[in-house]
Amino acid sequence: MVTHRQIQPSEIAPPAAQYVHAVLTTDATRWLHTSGVVPTRPDGSVPEAIDEQAEVVWANISAMLSDAEMSADNIVSVTTYAVVGQPLAGVMATRDRVLGDHRAASTLVTVPALARPEWLMEIAIIASA
Repeated sequence: MVTHRQIQPSEIAPPAAQYVHAVLTTDATRWLHTSGVVPTRPDGSVPEAIDEQAEVVWANISAMLSDAEMSADNIVSVTTYAVVGQPLAGVMATRDRVLGDHRAASTLVTVPALARPEWLMEIAIIASA
């Protein structure tokens, strides 16, 4: 049976937000590694606001998880890339809402630009089951 154990040593400072420092996965037989998931809707449109882009990205991630017969509870790591200067509160709030009480390792990286100028963010995840 796969288990995900939160690793949060008492010898180091607690996380700065709703995530854990590390996740130990044991007995996993299936792993899902995504590319950077971008804020493009199925019709090809991209919302202008980063908060709306976060909603699209997480909807796209949810679809991938579902196709892999997984859910947000299977996510062990989240890497978020956001363009410098964008407000991040909504991006993190969307992550927190999608994950609920589940905690994954999480990293936020600010970058000067992404592959397309209308993309203000993208997220890559790792999930296991």
